[in-house]
Order: sequence, then structure tokens, then C-alpha cells
Amino acid sequence: MSAQPLSDEQRELFRLIEDTDEHVFITGRAGTGKSTLLQHFAWNTKKQIAICAPTGVAALNVEGQTIHSLFRLPIGLIAESEIDQSDATRRILNAIETLVIDEISMVNADLMDAIDRSLRQARGRRAEPFGGVQVVMFGDPYQLAPVPPRGDELRYIQDHYRSFWFFDAKVWTGGTASEGGMLDLGAHGAKLHVRELVQIHRQSDDGFKSMLNAVRYGRVTSDIAGVLNAQGARTPPDPEPGEVPIITLATRNDIVNSINRRHLAALAGREQTAHAEVSGDFGRGEANYPADQELKLKVGAQVMFLRNDVSMGGEPPRWVNGSIGTVTRILGGTVRVDVDGEEFDVEPAVWERFRYAYNPGTKTLSREVVAEFTQFPLRLAWAVTIHKSQGKTYDRAIIDLGSGAFAPGQTYVALSRLTSLDGLYLSRPLRPSDIRVDEDVRRFMREAWEARQAETVTG
Repeated sequence: MSAQPLSDEQRELFRLIEDTDEHVFITGRAGTGKSTLLQHFAWNTKKQIAICAPTGVAALNVEGQTIHSLFRLPIGLIAESEIDQSDATRRILNAIETLVIDEISMVNADLMDAIDRSLRQARGRRAEPFGGVQVVMFGDPYQLAPVPPRGDELRYIQDHYRSFWFFDAKVWTGGTASEGGMLDLGAHGAKLHVRELVQIHRQSDDGFKSMLNAVRYGRVTSDIAGVLNAQGARTPPDPEPGEVPIITLATRNDIVNSINRRHLAALAGREQTAHAEVSGDFGRGEANYPADQELKLKVGAQVMFLRNDVSMGGEPPRWVNGSIGTVTRILGGTVRVDVDGEEFDVEPAVWERFRYAYNPGTKTLSREVVAEFTQFPLRLAWAVTIHKSQGKTYDRAIIDLGSGAFAPGQTYVALSRLTSLDGLYLSRPLRPSDIRVDEDVRRFMREAWEARQAETVTG
């Protein structure tokens, strides 16, 4: 069962994706409970589902598999190239009734179409979008964008797509058939139902919610900017005894690493290093790891938890993903952390990397563990990148946009981590150039809203 009860709007969406075969994109502002709904669906559906995500860390967060791994797709532009499929891959893709994709906003149009082609090819149903599989997607294009293509890849995208976003893939917009007859959608493409969760659970103050909406949609007036800048211009207070310093959210890794190293070096005592244990195929490079391969700590270090506490016997969790605390003792196989005045002994956690497999005996999909990563679920947290703060909640934060937000939605992600305006501190005033919204996202969401209104009227 899902750990959190669903709201009325979440229950309504659960029934839509559970009781129909419609393709659905579930979006919503930060803190509206998209992850809660995804988890509830994964635990409670009667359908044969596979869950995937565009990056290794995102896949770990939803206990799924990366898109490229599940579909055995090559890295980079796929375009019209032949998709090689083994018998094992075809069996897995044939067993899926519903494909769940998290962080869909990071999936580009070319990859979306490759998913469509792969399913049609594997299932031998080339005339049906996704080979007859229901596709349910979660994400917020106002927060995370795909990696922009460059060079020849950019030129290909410009020649073949309206934009590089997933919603402009030919499977949705309609397109002409390729040589292999893989795309035959007529003028309109597959029907995509866009549903937006609107009830915000992270913030309670209507004024702050309204300001965050303005930042999200790129409609920040001089009055709103004035309020945010006036509030953010305060000098961050020195922490009281037993109180953790305010975390900094910055745009770049080098800024974050410099802040964390400086604070760690300033602490007295001996630095100790916890080395992660990695077994199996966990992907290449530390970018795929859910925590630091080498975690350097001292007593007094400020740390952030990287996953929820697994509560036992119905007890409430002692910490959640994003909780901040202070290391009070390092002894053997445990790290003692003070969280809001209460100390807990934290042990190493195991992240499991899954791969879907087909069981011919039961004719069902199963998940098998192909790799494990064991490390304390902690990261130094005097500072964290805005990107890695995604999904986290903070009562107070210093937001450092440095030379400027370099990606659409970055400022919105940073501000929307906060539970209230009272916790906002800015390293410099917000500038108009910091409020960036991708025009293709604006266009798609406007068209989705208009389509939804038309559905309501005719329904």
C-alpha cells in the first residue's frame, strides 16, 4: 500500500489510469504529490506494469529501470536507425500492459518515438501507438528540461520536430510513415490526456503560492519581484546552539563542492571517509550513483538524508528524503545524526538497481536485482545544487543563482523547495533574466488546457 493517503484529485487520476487504457500525462506544480500518486499506482494496480525513467538516479527513486536499459536503446540520437531487439527484450515488452515513465520532461522527442517504435516492433502491432501499451507519464516541464541537442543532432531535430520536447514526438503529433511503416498515425497521432494536479501540499500560504505560480509561468510583475527581493535581502542569521546552518541552493556543482569543503575543513576533529560498496552492473561513472562513492564526514558536519527512513512496526519515519541534521558521532558501522534535537543512529542503506524479466511459467513480468550500492544515505549539506534539490522540501534556504539561471525553470525549482516565504534568503536580487520559461512548454500547456476545457464542455 502507498504510505500516504491520496487526495480526492489523486484518487480520481488513479481511477483514470487504472480503469482505462488512455495515455495520460500527469503534471503539476512542485509539491502537488506526483510522486505519491506514482508510488500508489505502482503498489496498487492490477495491471502488468513496467516503470522507467530517463536517468539512473531517477530510475532508482521509483524502483524502476532506465529507459535505455529497459528498451535496449543506443545512447544518443536514434532517429530512423534499426532497433535491434533480442528475444528476451521482446518477451518483456510483450508482457507490459502499462508503461510508467517518471521525469518525462527530461525525455526528448526522438527518444519518445523510439519507445513507440520499439513497442510496435516487439509486439507486432505496427499500426497501433506503442503497440497497444498504455503509457502513463509523470513530470513537470516547467521544472526539468531535456539535455539540449547540439551539432548534427540539433540539425536533425530542427528538420524533423517542432521542438525537442517529448510532447512534440511524432507519436503524439502525427507523422508520415517511415520506410518500415513504423509510423502511420494520420494527421493527429495518439490521444494524450494531460491532467494537472493542483492541490499543493508543500506550502500553505496562499500569497507565497501565488508568487511561485508567477515564477513558474514567467509572469513575475515588478511588485512580486520586489516582495521576493525584499524578503531575500535579509542577512541569514547565525545558527542558534543546536540549530543547523541554513542550506545553500546553487546553480553549479563547483560552487556547492567549494562551500561543503570549506565548512568541513573548518570543523575540528578527524575527517573520516565511508567508502561505498558497489556490486553488479550499476552503470558507468558516479553520475549513476545515488550517493557519494566516498563520503567524507566529521563530527559537526551538516548532512542531508538521501532517502526516506524505512519505519518499522507502523512507527512514523524518523527522517525523510531531504531532512537535514548534524553528525554527532561516527562509530564503526553507524553515524549518529541529530535531527531537530533528536539523535538517531544511521546505518548504511542499500540501493537496488532493478531489471525487468519475463517469467514464461507465470507469463508475468518480474523485477530482478542486478546491482547494489551500499552507503550511508547522507550527503554533506551546507550546500546542494538546485538540480539535486529536486523533490526536496526545506524550511529555510539561501538561493545562489550566481551569474544567472542557465536553464528554464531553474529559479522556480529553487524557490518552490521552500515551505514559506519566511525561509527565503537570496545571495543577490532576482533579475528578470532569472525567470525563464521555455516557449514550447508554454505553448503545449496552453493547448492542453484548451483541450481539457473543450472536453469538459462536450463531456
